[in-house]
Amino acid sequence: MSREAWIVVVIAGIVALATLVGAVLLAVRIVRARRMLGALGASGKVAFYGALIYAIFPVDLLPDPIYLDDMGVLAGALLYLTRLAHRHRTAARRLPGQPDAPPESGRARRPVR
Repeated sequence: MSREAWIVVVIAGIVALATLVGAVLLAVRIVRARRMLGALGASGKVAFYGALIYAIFPVDLLPDPIYLDDMGVLAGALLYLTRLAHRHRTAARRLPGQPDAPPESGRARRPVR
């Protein structure tokens, strides 16, 4: 092989390794979020298990040495689970019968004396 061909092979290997590491890191973060699944309902469970199955399943949008599609699905699921957990946490702070909090105007309110 020529020198240029070796350079292309080495760069392709580095890119494949970097995307593999990125996909594994995202999968680990999603697995750590698993403890919230009971509180998040069916949509959270579907997002969690669907993303993991897609990442592990060998049939993908792109061939498996290229993990960009897996990273996209894992990142999307992580974003969805994070937003769902934030909504659940905010709803749990409200007292029963308490109306939804109005959006904050950005200005701090002072208590009336």
